[in-house]
Amino acid sequence: MFKKYKIATIGGDGTGPEAVKEGLKVLAAVSDKYKIDYETVDYDFGGKRFLDTGEILPDSAIDELKSFDAIYLGAIGHPDVEPGILEKGILLRLRFELDQYINLRPVVLYDKKYCPLNLGQDQKINFTVVRENTEGLYCGAGGFLRKGSVDEVAIQESINSYKGIERCIRYAFEYTKKVNREKKLTLCGKTNVLTYVFSLWQRVFNKVAKEYPEIKTDYAHVDATCMWMVKNPEWFDVIVTDNMFGDIITDLGAMIQGGMGIAAGGNINPQGVSMFEPIGGSAPKYTGKNVINPLAAICAISMLLNQIGQEQAAKAVESSVVKIVKEKLKSLGAGRMGYSTSEVGDLVVKEIIDK
Repeated sequence: MFKKYKIATIGGDGTGPEAVKEGLKVLAAVSDKYKIDYETVDYDFGGKRFLDTGEILPDSAIDELKSFDAIYLGAIGHPDVEPGILEKGILLRLRFELDQYINLRPVVLYDKKYCPLNLGQDQKINFTVVRENTEGLYCGAGGFLRKGSVDEVAIQESINSYKGIERCIRYAFEYTKKVNREKKLTLCGKTNVLTYVFSLWQRVFNKVAKEYPEIKTDYAHVDATCMWMVKNPEWFDVIVTDNMFGDIITDLGAMIQGGMGIAAGGNINPQGVSMFEPIGGSAPKYTGKNVINPLAAICAISMLLNQIGQEQAAKAVESSVVKIVKEKLKSLGAGRMGYSTSEVGDLVVKEIIDK
């Protein structure tokens, strides 16, 4: 008996709904071709709902979303809402309460003409960042002392547990083994300064590594990681790191793979519901202009399909995106692609159908 998948969609803010629309267009095409039965339920969480009702994310929604097979998210961020309110209230809350403890970010360059680096003939960009997604500086531990005065003190604490680190590192080893590229896993940290936090990361990493003798391991400080991502990105296969450093280096990864228009990510709970999204912002200045690049949102659909076990369909979406990037687009930037947002979605759909 075939499974019917339930997918929650959250268009979000700005250009988010436009990108999600194209992703769902592609999902419909590939599902028709590979006989995937699914239904979507749309949720209006975002800036407009907050401004209209004062509600960010009702408690009932968390329990509701746990019943889905996956969540498909556009982008969160509204120009009329103070930064942090929506991001913490929706994005971080979903990650934490649904225990999406892995942020998975493939960094793949599909065509060298889109890369700002002067890559050599044998250099390639094809690695993945496994970021711990529910601890670290994002826990919100800390506060203010004498707020508003010239003597104000602000404290933000990084919370790292053995359990949180161990499950993230174990996932990274399993992922490295499964993708079977260079079978190399790099721990990215700052052991020479953040001596407590990354002492624990290093010790857990070394302990788990003994269970995977076939995986090569190494370590790089976060600043060195940034340097080598620019100078020799081909050195990396899989990188595992904490929440903050992962947030930073994945944006650098997006730039060297061609920009935010092509960068997708997954918030993974291997035993529960996962959420997939383009990693860029809501780009409100482009809202309604039909110029935003939807390929990151379409790549997120590929990741979603892979997570729910539809690997063949996932590969079909990704290979179609690769062909469009190589053969059709003039640029990956908004308004410079040579096609509108909806036309890019149509190109990917046609490629899927014609395969």
